[in-house]
Amino acid sequence: MIPFSDSAQSTIGVEWELALVDRETRELASRAQEVFTALEQDAPHLLSTDSGAHITGEFLDNTVELVTGVCRTAEETKDQLRAAADDLEKVLEPLGLAYFSAGTHPFSQWSEQPVANKDRYQKIIERTQYWGRQMVIYGVHVHVGVDSRSKVLPVLNGLSNYYPHLLALSASSPYWEGTDTGFASHRSQMFQQLPTAGLPFTFERWEDYEAYIDDLIKTGVIDDPSENRWDLRPVAHFGTVEMRVCDGLASTNDVAAITAFTQCLAEHFSREVEAGRCIEPLHPWHMQENKWRAARYGTDAIIITDNDCSEPLVTDHLREILNVLEPIAADLGCSTELADIERIIDLGPGYQRQRRVAEKNQGDLRAVVDDLIALGRS
Repeated sequence: MIPFSDSAQSTIGVEWELALVDRETRELASRAQEVFTALEQDAPHLLSTDSGAHITGEFLDNTVELVTGVCRTAEETKDQLRAAADDLEKVLEPLGLAYFSAGTHPFSQWSEQPVANKDRYQKIIERTQYWGRQMVIYGVHVHVGVDSRSKVLPVLNGLSNYYPHLLALSASSPYWEGTDTGFASHRSQMFQQLPTAGLPFTFERWEDYEAYIDDLIKTGVIDDPSENRWDLRPVAHFGTVEMRVCDGLASTNDVAAITAFTQCLAEHFSREVEAGRCIEPLHPWHMQENKWRAARYGTDAIIITDNDCSEPLVTDHLREILNVLEPIAADLGCSTELADIERIIDLGPGYQRQRRVAEKNQGDLRAVVDDLIALGRS
């Protein structure tokens, strides 16, 4: 049995993965342990989970993660992340370091990035070998509280239908080891190489999900449910659904916009369940194709929106759902942040900006890193 914890409806928490870079070379810097030592001395509050946002380590020694407390609004998550990021920067500057967030680093070599010395991470490497060592990727995760276990899987199914929208809006990894991959999100294609990562399976009953997890544990695929690394998944011990679709987002404004969008979608589907309406998930082959299209084409993707094979432009469909979600955003206090999704649509996601900056600087990807660092401060 997997008990689902109590959680207030549509409360939220955000995890923002940040890459550490050398200020001079703009290369990734595997110095997280130095950063944590400095934090203990100069900003110990960032290591405490008692209130506000705190900082943790991650899979790679070039990564730190800002994690908010449980929040009611997207604005609250933004304020927590902004305050923590500002304090982090004060610690990084004397070390000659900076931070940024994007799906990948534009030119650093994956083979030069050590994995953090923790048993759970070393176990991943031992099992996944070449693919595991290449996971030099960064993302944003959003948890949304669900107040009843009976709603969890329908809400998850509904969110899965909006996978391509979330990926297209956040896509920010066109470059890999100095090469333009031609994809808007190279990160999403990398991460799905890990066992249990990628698109979720569709279950109608919680007992079926429990049986799936039980099978994974019995056969040695995972040791506990947290190692089921779907891009959208239940997190039973928090009482949330977790959205892990997105590439790293460069600014707290972008993080807040995606957070509001995710929160409103989850609340929308929760209300649909309460009203007795059925949430029809897309066929698995449609979801798989949507993921690929969004990863390849970003906001230029033509996506499949129903099982009758309707195919609008993802941005057109986004504008339609934003209109539906506006009253919910007003109820949740995130109207400003949800409206910011249109800014991302109009100005273009991170992958487009990175390519524009590279072109403006004759292909110099150090300028892309500089721009990402500047956005992180905004």
